[in-house]
Amino acid sequence: MKYINRWALMRNTQSENISEHSNDVAVLSHALCVIGNSRLGKNLNAERAAFLGLYHDMTEIITGDMPTPVKYHSEEMRKAYSVVEDTAGRTLLSMLPEDMRGTYEGAFFKKEEDEYLWKIVKAADKLSALIKCIEETKAGNSEFEKALQSTEDSLREMNIPEAEIFLQEFIGSFYLSLDEQNS
Repeated sequence: MKYINRWALMRNTQSENISEHSNDVAVLSHALCVIGNSRLGKNLNAERAAFLGLYHDMTEIITGDMPTPVKYHSEEMRKAYSVVEDTAGRTLLSMLPEDMRGTYEGAFFKKEEDEYLWKIVKAADKLSALIKCIEETKAGNSEFEKALQSTEDSLREMNIPEAEIFLQEFIGSFYLSLDEQNS
């Protein structure tokens, strides 16, 4: 995963690989569940969400990172990529010893009981992209300005209360320097 870079269609001031991104998504997924549990009275399994976030892009070991504009260009492309991802998931799962497959199966194939956690992971995935866009625009890379706005818009359209709280209370700190955050 560390050899597969994200944002291939855009100039980056700092590269980001799938391994780094997956770690960010895991941390953000965990944080969103903590927000849901502490602020909204939910009983979300934050550790499970972190696990799902950590493995959410694992199939890209086989498929590579398909840029979002390509992956979601049309319904045909979405369906085709879904088949490719499914095949990659089955391939990765088959590489594991049989007695370990059950532990990882839910990371490749969504289980009904994890439905809301997968929504949390998707929101965390978008938050990770938003943070990347913020970092790039702070570095003077105007190429990420449109992506920043469209990513924030699509995140808000998800209507995930935990993500809304994160945006209200925490996203502002990503616009600050380290010195500004400590003052």
